[in-house]
Amino acid sequence: MADIQWREDQPIYVQIRERLVSMILDGRLSPGDALPSVRSIATELQVNPMTAMKAYQSLVDEGVVEKRRGRGMFCLEGAREKLLNMEKQRFLEQEWPHIRQRIEDLGLSVDVLMKTRGASD
Repeated sequence: MADIQWREDQPIYVQIRERLVSMILDGRLSPGDALPSVRSIATELQVNPMTAMKAYQSLVDEGVVEKRRGRGMFCLEGAREKLLNMEKQRFLEQEWPHIRQRIEDLGLSVDVLMKTRGASD
């Protein structure tokens, strides 16, 4: 996780959360797995531990990670499916309208987009 290049358009805790979500979605973290400790993430990424804790707490609030007193944070059963649904919804509500508008602005057709997709496969 140490290779993060911080973006200016989002708070750091959101970017840390995105990395943790990615780890759950791609299977690097499975149900029952312990997440890296807040302290180790803060040290590795050279951020304030409160910033790392805010990222973790957002996952607890979303019900995909649980805090076990004295033991750490753990990925919950069904976390991947829950996050996948949440990320799809976020994409459709927040990102897709901008992408769709850009496609329309450029006058791109579905055929052109599909051919481009095929060329990169």
